[in-house]
Amino acid sequence: MLFGDEHVRRYEETDGEVGHDWQDGVPTLVLTTKGRKTGQDRKFALIYQEDDGNPVIVASKGGAENHPGWYLNLQDNPEVRVQVRADKFAARARTATGEERARLWDKLAAVWPAYNDYQKKTDREIPVVVLERV
Repeated sequence: MLFGDEHVRRYEETDGEVGHDWQDGVPTLVLTTKGRKTGQDRKFALIYQEDDGNPVIVASKGGAENHPGWYLNLQDNPEVRVQVRADKFAARARTATGEERARLWDKLAAVWPAYNDYQKKTDREIPVVVLERV
């Protein structure tokens, strides 16, 4: 099972041949954000689903009280890079709200049911992020 930097490295080396299908049909992408303090590229392998041709991800951090670093990065700078298998593209990240968030949450929880458990562990509303191609 791949995690963290190793997951990103193998994914990039193989254009997602290794790493896209993470476990039991759970698809992942690589998200690159600019570090909000360093300005350095930060890469993360994250579970996703497609919606209207755009990848959608969840800023769960396992139900921690604080948002994950990558989400804080994209709040400062929503211009990101995304890799889905061999497809690499620029995107603008935005947080889904209201009915859209609810619909997308259900779509993502269908492939990773633990998201529902993570939400129960925290008082924060876990963000659902749409990565719109630019």
